[in-house]
Order: sequence, then structure tokens, then C-alpha cells
Amino acid sequence: MIDTKKLDYVLKRVNKPARYIGDERNSVEKDFNSVDVRFAFGFPDVYEVAMSHLGMHILYNLINDRDDMLCERVFAPWEDMESLMREHNIPLYGLESKEEIINFDVLGFTLQYEMSYTNILNMMDLAKIPFKSVDRDESHPLIVAGGPCAYNPEPLAEIIDLFMIGEGEEIIVEVFELLKDCKMKGLSRAEFLLLASRIQGVYVPSLYEVEYNEDKTIKSFEPSVESVNPIVKKRYISDVEAMYQMDRVIVPFIETVHDRAVLEVFRGCTHGCRFCQAGMIYRPIREKSSELLLKQADDLIASTGYQEVSLSSLSSCDHTEIDKIAVNLMDKYVDEKVAISLPSLRLDSFSIDLLKQIEKVKRTGLTFAPEAGTQRLRDVINKGVNEENFVNAVSSAFENGWSRVKLYFMVGLPTETNEDLDGIKDMSYLVRDLFFNRNKKDIRGNLQVVASASCFVPKPFTPFQWFKQNTADEFYEKLYYTKDQIKEKKIKFQYHDPKLSILEGLVARGDRRVGEVIISAWEKGCKFDGWSEFFQYDKWIEAMEENDISFDFYNFRERSFDEILPWDFIDINVSKAYLQKEYENAIAETVTPDCRRGCNNCGIEDCEMWSVFR
Repeated sequence: MIDTKKLDYVLKRVNKPARYIGDERNSVEKDFNSVDVRFAFGFPDVYEVAMSHLGMHILYNLINDRDDMLCERVFAPWEDMESLMREHNIPLYGLESKEEIINFDVLGFTLQYEMSYTNILNMMDLAKIPFKSVDRDESHPLIVAGGPCAYNPEPLAEIIDLFMIGEGEEIIVEVFELLKDCKMKGLSRAEFLLLASRIQGVYVPSLYEVEYNEDKTIKSFEPSVESVNPIVKKRYISDVEAMYQMDRVIVPFIETVHDRAVLEVFRGCTHGCRFCQAGMIYRPIREKSSELLLKQADDLIASTGYQEVSLSSLSSCDHTEIDKIAVNLMDKYVDEKVAISLPSLRLDSFSIDLLKQIEKVKRTGLTFAPEAGTQRLRDVINKGVNEENFVNAVSSAFENGWSRVKLYFMVGLPTETNEDLDGIKDMSYLVRDLFFNRNKKDIRGNLQVVASASCFVPKPFTPFQWFKQNTADEFYEKLYYTKDQIKEKKIKFQYHDPKLSILEGLVARGDRRVGEVIISAWEKGCKFDGWSEFFQYDKWIEAMEENDISFDFYNFRERSFDEILPWDFIDINVSKAYLQKEYENAIAETVTPDCRRGCNNCGIEDCEMWSVFR
């Protein structure tokens, strides 16, 4: 255990000490030495971001509900806390027991965002754990990782001992039960990793070798041990009704990014947007019943005291019983002033009746994501919404008293032209016109329109994984062009940093060689790269140059269909042939219909859509 007197001294000198003390409502403290497997769940960002992550709460409660295991939390300390920890020689520790992380059996990281990887290194350094697997021995915790970015694990292949590919509820228990058994039998780390590689969804990088061609592309990627499967098949929960159901979450002492209870209504998505990695890797669609969701909502509200419940999924309005769920929740909790919220709404699933139910307690701004400014480009990306959907949705919102609207777009999408950029302005101005071109007696509130543009990043396991990314200069040119078009004071145009986006693109589609860049960037002082006040683009460029890594190779070139991609050894159930077909449909501006209208043969044969339409 760390020196608590030192910790008390330090906590009196940092901003938001509640980030580092634990002991919140619904947190779990166990005897550190009375369990067989001790797991530190690491989220490589600050407390307020980490505590808003639903997956952490699920795995935390799942593991702590067992008598033979414990899960504690560990997050990236903010700059003031880190400085004092280093000054006073306080190593990274678990929030619950205040035990040093190096004394845990497993340190696991959730990989939600590529630009958090330097924080992983920073946390390992604070824990006094060597970065590379080859430099660690039996005295060190196993380093594991999962999450959406783990679907291309290769940039962290020399750092992480074991990746869990897919949904974690089942796989993490199997891995930890195996670890418990191996500890009892006195098996080595290497013996455990070999056995673990046989579990579906587990990838152990040290058991594979990669060779490169002279042009730097991958020549081969093969297991170095004969018994290891060359293909790692993702893990997912087939029955979301029967899986572990969480009835509580930890309630922070301080405000977090999403300060509310989160209710996951289903997993997967049927829309098939071609830029969206989540829509591919989380297939197939699996809904929870309204009865189960209403019970979970009751449990979460009772155990937390939250005054807001978010109905969360990739496209929550697509749940076949979403109206029933929202109406029942509002009817039950309206007198207690418990609000219901939805994430950004798809224009084609917009329901004004549902919106009326939600606004009974709390009215907020509305967020829509048309993604592209013209119908042509929306067809390219398979967004599946049109201007009529947009006009109907926005008009209905204004008629019912809303006046704040946020629109999400992307720039740099494949085949994009200036006409598509003009469409961002046109859609924003259309919102203005729909608001004011009504009878004056019907106009309520002060119109606020925010048009937000992110820079497109091609991601693995999407039809756009072969496309080149725009350069930073190209992004800036498009963003400045769009900004200059918007002169209406009621419309605010904001955009993401292109330099951050191209670095995200580098890591997202990187291979093992990119790992050295991440380490070099950390050595130069990079951390919290997703935070503008910390981001040091020049340091990243220096790290790339020192390791002979270029944007030209990883970002700014088209990849051929026959090139071996760094993530090709992972099977997400969606076939590569389907992704290639969708790439070709994008070039042809051909729309692929929603899976709910008919099976599109993406490759998942046990999908509900397959059984319905085949």
C-alpha cells in the first residue's frame, strides 16, 4: 500500500482531489489479499471522462460480484497530481485499496481513442512498470487491453501482453478464471499466455510474427507457435437478455462528462454507414426487451439517486419499443423530476411524439448528425437520410418549442467536392429559415445553431479502410472555405484540429512499427493528446522522423484490395468481401438499405436479420 500520509499531503495541494480518493457511493472495497485475481481497470484519461464510460461500470460490478476476484479503478492523474506524485515518490495506485498498481495481478486498459495511448505509457511509468512485454517478468502485472481500438491492436503489440477482442462480459471472466487456475498450478506467464490464446477473442501479440516487403507493406503475418490459431475471432454476447445485467453504477463526488445513469437499450446497428467502425464491429443487432430495460432503469435510479437516465446505443431511436420505453419511464418518474435523454438523433428515426415525452421534465438542445452537406455525399457514405427527413425533423422540433440545434458534419469524406462543403452552409441556413419562416406568434425562444465539423479518419473494418486521408493542409483549406461561407450570426461553425485527426489516422491504421513512435512521443513529453492544452504536434512529428514513419505511407495513399492490412488476422464476422463491395457501392454512389429491410449478406449468419430475411 502507498504511504497514505504522503497522499493526504498531496491531495490538499491539487485541483479536484475527489478524483483520487475513491469511496464513492456504490464503489466496492475488498480485502486485497483475500482474493485470487486482483484486476486494476485502467482508463487512460482523467477521472471525469473515465467515470462516464459505461463499459467500466459493467466490468467493475461484474468482477466485484464474484468472491474470488476484485476490480479496482485507476485513471490518468491530471498534471498537478502527476507532478506531486513524482515529486513525493507516490506510485500509481488503485482508488479502492490505495494499493500500488504493480502489486495487482492484471492491469487492463480500455482503448476508446487512439490519442490516449501516450497516457497508457504515462500511467505505466507512474506504476513503475516497463513498457515492453519483453522487459517484464513474473513480478509485474499482466498488461491487457480491450475496447473498440483493440480491433487494430498492432500499434500496441509490443506493449500489451494480451488483447481481448470484442465484448468483454464473458471473455474477461474466462481469462481471469484461467489466470486463477494457472496461479494455483504455479505456471509461468508464458504458459498462461499460450493457454489464453486458445480462448475465442484473445490475441497474444508475442505469439505472432510479421514480415515486411521492400515497399514497407506487410509480406506475412503468421503465428510463431504451431498450436496458435492464425485467425482471432471476435467475441460477442449472443443473448443480451441472459447476460450480466448491471443494477448500479458508482456515483462520483464531482461532476463528470456524462453525469447521469446510462441505460444501454441494444447492441449493434443495422444502418451500415460506411465511415462508421462501430456500426461494423458491434454487429449483429441485439435488442433488450422493454421489460428488462424498465427494470434496469428502476434499479439504476434507486441505487444512484440520479435525476436523469440516458437511453444509450448507437442509434437508440431504432429500438422497436423505444416509444413504449420512454413513455413508461416518463409516466413513472415525471413527478420525481427524473429526466430521460437520448444521444444524437438520426433524422429518419426522429419521433416528435417521443420527443414530447422526453421534454416533460427537461428540455435540452437537439443534436442531429447529417454527416454530409449534400444528398450525393450522404449516398456515398450510406447515411440513408434525405432533405425531407431533415426538414420534417427540424420543423417538428421548432413547432414544439425547441430553438437550439446542433448539426454534426465531417469534412474530407471520400469523393468530397466544394459543392458538398457548400451543403454544410446550406443545411445550416435551412435550419435558420425553418425557424423564422413561421408566423411570429409561433416563434418561441432564441435560435442557436451550431454546425460542428470533424475531420474524417478512415478506420479499420469499414468500407473506407482502403481510402487515403486528407492532409492537414487539405483539411484546413476545406474548413476555412466552409467557415467563410457561413456569415449568419445565428449560426456558429466550429471544427476539430486537423493535425490531431491525421495523427489519429496514423495510429488507427498503423502496424507494429508505429508503436515506437508512440513511445518516442511520450519520451518527448506527449500525454493527454486529445486535450488541446496538452497536444504537441511538433513532438509527434519529431518522433515519426526519428523512427522513419511517414504520413505518406500510413495516411495519404490508397491501399489496394490485395494488400495485407495490419488487422486482417481479426475476424469480426463481417466479411472483407462485403466491405469491398460497400467500397465499390460508395464509388458508384449506390445506397445499401438498412438491414431491417432485408439481409445484405454481410457475413453474420447467426444475425437476427439473417434468420428473418433468409
